[in-house]
Amino acid sequence: MKIIIVGCGKIGTAILSNLVDEGHEAVAIDNDPAIITEITNIYDVIGVCGNGADSDVLTEAGVEDAELFAAVTDSDELNMLACFLAKRMGASHTLARIRNPEYNDKSLSFMRSHLELSSSINPEKMASRELFNLIKLPGAMKIESFARGNYEMIELKLKNDSPIVNCSLWELRKKYNQKFLVCAVRRGDEVYIPDGNFILNAGDHIGIAASTAEGAKLFRALGIMKKQAKNVMIIGAGKTSYYLAQKLLSIGANVTIIEKDNKRCKAIAEFLPGATIIEGDGASQEILLEEGLRSVDAFIALTGMDEQNILVSIFAQSQKVPQVITKVNRPELASMAENLGLDTIISPCKIISDQLAGYARALENSLGSEMETLYTLMDDKAEALEFIVRDSFEELDIPLKELSIKRNMLVAGIIRGRKSIIPTGDDVIYAGDHVIVLTTGKRINTLTEIFDKR
Repeated sequence: MKIIIVGCGKIGTAILSNLVDEGHEAVAIDNDPAIITEITNIYDVIGVCGNGADSDVLTEAGVEDAELFAAVTDSDELNMLACFLAKRMGASHTLARIRNPEYNDKSLSFMRSHLELSSSINPEKMASRELFNLIKLPGAMKIESFARGNYEMIELKLKNDSPIVNCSLWELRKKYNQKFLVCAVRRGDEVYIPDGNFILNAGDHIGIAASTAEGAKLFRALGIMKKQAKNVMIIGAGKTSYYLAQKLLSIGANVTIIEKDNKRCKAIAEFLPGATIIEGDGASQEILLEEGLRSVDAFIALTGMDEQNILVSIFAQSQKVPQVITKVNRPELASMAENLGLDTIISPCKIISDQLAGYARALENSLGSEMETLYTLMDDKAEALEFIVRDSFEELDIPLKELSIKRNMLVAGIIRGRKSIIPTGDDVIYAGDHVIVLTTGKRINTLTEIFDKR
């Protein structure tokens, strides 16, 4: 599939890397010649230097036969204009990065309709949603939502004192009455889709599939559900901080934001009158302690510098803050942060690149099912995909035990209306179901691909 990306900053580069890995024909547009040179040297992409809202530049990029056109520059208005031109010049689908908080849902819907946008993305808003979910379920490293938040894939690391260490999955299901499925385990560099005899070890990263309510119950039963955060400290006053603070204030949390830029402090104070805004350097240990670091329930590092986020998070962890969350966009630094003991790491770039990869796959092939969401898990060694089943799906109404599911693939959940099902061999798939699939080592586009042909 031919995909054009306008804007090769952090977000654009992450998207390009993912698209190349997926085997797409990618074209990168940026007005900085040094960036285009760097991108084309690193990735197998075509580079075009120029303004993404210039018709001549779009023609040079071959927009007339692009199946997907995504504009992800720092300017919302440029992104919208570029998408409008691309659509008029022949691009099949267009997607714009729009992140200004002043564009509410109503105005976004109006713009999508009149600009003929296929979709819009807001990395900061999506990151804030993931951060909010993590704060609501302390103890989780990562939470991915399916079926509009009714079903979740929760990733956590087993500590030495965890009650389920040295426990087989059969024993785990007998011991705890909640409806859940341990669907993936990362041990070192290997990822397993475990069977009932699999024994969990300390240090394992495990993926648990459950409804939102059952996941919370399981965490309480396991004793790893920490006190839900009431006092939250955020370092950095960017858009992600704004969206997150807005959500936290709505549930009655006390929010303190530390930001050294005077203009940002004034702007966010105007938008968030319920938050405490401190003008100061969030990297200063003295300021953090003065503002009550030791008494907060959650500490979230959201500055624009990965290195600073890692360092202040390590300090917060040393002060026994119950929950520490770190924003890290660069993959190599994310691995380093994990090795340094930071368990809960979030990457807005990764969130968006996953979404766009899933969008592209959904466009490629939708026979019998339609891909709704795609997430990478377990340090990118596994994928969780959500499919909406159509009437034309060949394996309707057949018990799963009568179907042959390929190796390293698993049906991890079925959502039928408001009912979440942890599937057994007796369960069947109906038209209209949302089916969650977990796979390791193989890229799939459709639900049909997980079954061996009968």
